[in-house]
Amino acid sequence: MKLLLHICCGPCATYPVSELRHAGIEPIGYFYNPNIHPYQEFKKRLSTLKEYAEAVGLDVRYNRNYDFEEFLRSVAFHEKERCKYCYQLRLEMAARAASELGCTHLTSTLLVSPYQKHDLIQRTGERVAQKYGLEFFYQDWREGFRQGQDLAREMNLYRQPYCGCIYSEAERYCK
Repeated sequence: MKLLLHICCGPCATYPVSELRHAGIEPIGYFYNPNIHPYQEFKKRLSTLKEYAEAVGLDVRYNRNYDFEEFLRSVAFHEKERCKYCYQLRLEMAARAASELGCTHLTSTLLVSPYQKHDLIQRTGERVAQKYGLEFFYQDWREGFRQGQDLAREMNLYRQPYCGCIYSEAERYCK
């Protein structure tokens, strides 16, 4: 199995990468997250992933395009369904990259978070994977969320206080 792992951030990658390697799968990481707001937060998460990848010897492909306008156009007037559009945008780009790299499978570190919509991620992942001739590798990694966060703390990795989009930022700070 040649697997591309869409990575939302370094801390969320810790547990899935460990589990995949334990299963004998060496993932190729892929960073594409135009949903992250503001740009300084995007840069922090990108930098933290680089730090983590270097520390554990993870091969990561970085799509540094900050297509924030594309993300906003996708979710404007659909704020309550923003996750659907966000998953679609990121997983579609990851599937395209996986296909170009000759991968057979696609998955995402989004599946480690207890705050994400797993059913929607799985359906979206399966749909875009099929479009590119891939299989979506669904694994519920939520049981390792705290373990991954603890490892991120031990590694002194920056841990963000919200999902990433402007809407989740507002929910986090305006309550």
